[in-house]
Amino acid sequence: MSTEDRWPDYTPTAVADGAGSSLSIGIPVQQAVTGGLNIYSTAVNAFDEDTVDLAKGFPSYAAVALANAHLFASTAALATQMQDAMATRAVIEQAKGILVSQQGCSPEDAFDILVRASKTGNRKLREIAEALMKKSQRS
Repeated sequence: MSTEDRWPDYTPTAVADGAGSSLSIGIPVQQAVTGGLNIYSTAVNAFDEDTVDLAKGFPSYAAVALANAHLFASTAALATQMQDAMATRAVIEQAKGILVSQQGCSPEDAFDILVRASKTGNRKLREIAEALMKKSQRS
């Protein structure tokens, strides 16, 4: 580390904190390096060729774990979005039903009324529908 000159802001601090050697290996996920495995030693020249070869085997395992974590997070986010969308749709459908009942209009016209109120009030359609439902419950 003391002779490394590629990172002049980092290496003096690392050496001062006791790092004599470091080994960094990229972690490939989906044909791109998305992270790194960094190994440090207090010894100078701590990583021989056999150690480097052995360390090169670990990133592929880490890549699988990272890819699985990403897939899980993406799937969980999609499920949450789908639940929100279904809840929003239910609220809007209920508000349409209230308007059909109160105004004697078609479901299409009721939806148009909600859309116009949303645009005029610069509010989300769901907010308009929820407000209509609350108002209807109080009446």
